[in-house]
Amino acid sequence: MTKPGLFVALEAKVGKEKQLATFLRDALPLVEAEPNTASWFAIQMSLSRFGIFDTFPDEKGREAHLSGGVAKALMANAPDLLEKPPSIEKIEILVEKLPNR
Repeated sequence: MTKPGLFVALEAKVGKEKQLATFLRDALPLVEAEPNTASWFAIQMSLSRFGIFDTFPDEKGREAHLSGGVAKALMANAPDLLEKPPSIEKIEILVEKLPNR
């Protein structure tokens, strides 16, 4: 059984790398307020390349996230922080390995 996910690629403007990293760190409380976001990861792949990877129990959760607080904040800050608009890809999780809780 697959689960919905998202991968969002972000390219920081020159000189805005630290601000983008801070924005992503500060977005955590917004994500924690979303009951249908199962997991959320903000990553840095190089000096200017960042990403967001998240998973959801169902399509309803993914759609709620796409219209939620993080998405709104990201789009509002995109012109200042990003070299180009974010690349948002809907993905399907085929298999996962998570820690026992």
